Amino acid sequence: MALALFDLDNTLLAGDSDHLWGEFLVRQNAVDGTLYRAQNDRFFKEYQQGILDIQAYLAFQLGILARLDRSTLFQWRHRFVQEQILPIIAPHAPTLLQEHRRRGDVLVIITATNRFVTAPIAATLGVSHLLATEVEEQDGRFTGRSTGVPCFREGKVARLAAWMTENHASLAESWFYSDSHNDLPLLEQVSHPVAVDPDETLQHIAQARNWEILSLRQSSPPVRR
Repeated sequence: MALALFDLDNTLLAGDSDHLWGEFLVRQNAVDGTLYRAQNDRFFKEYQQGILDIQAYLAFQLGILARLDRSTLFQWRHRFVQEQILPIIAPHAPTLLQEHRRRGDVLVIITATNRFVTAPIAATLGVSHLLATEVEEQDGRFTGRSTGVPCFREGKVARLAAWMTENHASLAESWFYSDSHNDLPLLEQVSHPVAVDPDETLQHIAQARNWEILSLRQSSPPVRR
């Protein structure tokens, strides 16, 4: 079976669910708006620059999950997906996903964003396999910590390798779609790396290496090459 791997934020989505969740929390008055927004923006900029300390970011972002009851969190998450995520699904993302389904490929979303935020998004997109940064739970509550290897940069490679062992899969004739230079470790592993609406760094690398470059956001259907 061939694997079709998809980054989520700024790839299948025309926006970043991680950053948007932080903005959503500010609007719910769940956090100190001025301080939280400043930190959220700083971490997002560091991610774009390729210098993000993933453990520091996870401590910041997951801490709120430990402070709120699950009922409130799940109610908010449902609203978040309806209000913030559905409008930013990239126009041609469903078509691309369906293209790989028709080929008989196994679809996997692989994202650094945590599972709490991304599980309902993957379900909305009809993708049953999700590799995401895992959120620790104890006694029915979130602890505010992650568990296992964060699904970020080289961590995506490690997490995928473990998943492939469990599922008897390989990277033969595999695809990976991503917008970010942070995903170079995995893009370099697959048979068909595709830069989707790429950041400037990935754009230059993809052009130099003759990788496919694709937009899922343009008004007309994307042209594959």
